[in-house]
Amino acid sequence: MPILGITASSITTNLYVNSYESIATITSSGATNLIEFTAIPTTYTHLQVRIFSRSARSATTDTVYIRLNSDATSNYSWHRLRGNGTSAISGGYWPDGVMFAGETPAASATSGIFGASVVDILDYANTNKNKTIRSLGGYDATGSGMAELYSGAWYSTTAVSALTFANYSSGNNFAAGTVFALYGIKGDL
Repeated sequence: MPILGITASSITTNLYVNSYESIATITSSGATNLIEFTAIPTTYTHLQVRIFSRSARSATTDTVYIRLNSDATSNYSWHRLRGNGTSAISGGYWPDGVMFAGETPAASATSGIFGASVVDILDYANTNKNKTIRSLGGYDATGSGMAELYSGAWYSTTAVSALTFANYSSGNNFAAGTVFALYGIKGDL
């Protein structure tokens, strides 16, 4: 007997509605401070970027940011929630020239530690509304890492055709082995 109109067959049929397709993957050799995806096709519902990163900055942490269509003007707003095991912070920012995509360990952090983030750009090809961005990520540095959630908007109805990622501390390269993988998603998230 269905509960709330849901049957076992409808759950099984609709569980895997999404289709993820790899668009491009970029791996840093350690000599780049920008990761760029251009000429992104508009044939998907959403975009997802999976990030495995480390900064070459002489510090323990850095922040990876994202810009859509190379827009560096103050067209972004975002919120964050971050915790490191001993404290938590939250905040909101408007206007801003970037959207944060995640924290990453830097050169002074424990050797070999990389951060991981998953960034979703929702309805990226829709030309009738602003774009929503969300990111979930973090890293463990032998008990002293952090976890974070970012959500925000890009105030433009233009379809997203390019993504640029960089370390927030300008000019710092991504460490060798950093990987950015772009996926197109067909279906709902």
